[in-house]
Amino acid sequence: MFLEDIAFSLWADFIEREFLEGEFRSLIERGIVNGATSNPAIFKQAILSSPAYKEQIASLSGDAKSKYEALAIYDIQKAADILRPLYEKGDDGFVSIEVDPRLAHDAAGTVEEAKRLYEAITRPNVMIKVPVTPAGCEAIEELIAANIHVNATLIFSPHQAAECLDAMARGFKRGGSSHAVLSIFVSRFDRKLDAVMEAKGLPKGRVGIMNAAKIYNMIRHRDLPNTKALFASTGVKGGDYPAHYYISELVAPQSINTAPIATIEAFVKDGDKKPKLPISQEEIEKFFATLKAHGIDMKSVYDELLQAGLEAFVEAFEEILKELS
Repeated sequence: MFLEDIAFSLWADFIEREFLEGEFRSLIERGIVNGATSNPAIFKQAILSSPAYKEQIASLSGDAKSKYEALAIYDIQKAADILRPLYEKGDDGFVSIEVDPRLAHDAAGTVEEAKRLYEAITRPNVMIKVPVTPAGCEAIEELIAANIHVNATLIFSPHQAAECLDAMARGFKRGGSSHAVLSIFVSRFDRKLDAVMEAKGLPKGRVGIMNAAKIYNMIRHRDLPNTKALFASTGVKGGDYPAHYYISELVAPQSINTAPIATIEAFVKDGDKKPKLPISQEEIEKFFATLKAHGIDMKSVYDELLQAGLEAFVEAFEEILKELS
């Protein structure tokens, strides 16, 4: 844990082969990070731009997806091995890999691929990332019931979180005892709405924080076993906020923040380490009532951000496959 007294963790939102052998180990030894996450966009950046993959790519045969999985599994295994001592002493120690994002609306396909990846990686501290769609929730229930650790991702709305928590609860009720995180996306709200908020005389940089605070309260209230809030999409793009803004504003008991390395380093150096959550439900509801009164339709915002997120991961995944074909 980065902050032991409140069980607050930082996970690296980055996977790349040379990074794992160098800086990643250093961050763990310094007690800064104790987990890692990946997604198709992260693997696209690593595989297509780092020379560390060229030798393995040249040795691979088969179709593009098989090649991608060989590359990704190698990195996930390496990260899992590095994190294994933390996992064994109960200090998180997880690394996440996402199923093919084109399966976001295919429950059976997601379950099949998740189980296949989990078995291929053969590490106990791997989380399978599943986008929270209706089909994804079906898959999450099945995976938890099968004792596969789950990272439920691309959560934007409280409705998504509620459906996901229900699915997790059903999985636990069926005998599952795996670990799970709900990845609540944050900064994309403010990138979308800051100009609108400013034009209406409302505070910028708060929609993502308040939405995350609302979902965090939901997760804490449900109190499912081995389940935590994970704040994702917490890097700052542009100069309006300090680089550590979305970590400092979301320091919370029993939670995780996964962020780019530069964002984590900025938080360690200059960030506010005092807990900011929980925020009272009354304050949260007042905030969203004000948005509604000013004509901001959060349902449309949630739907648009989820659709954009799903499409972005599919696009990144297909770009990797095209390059490996």
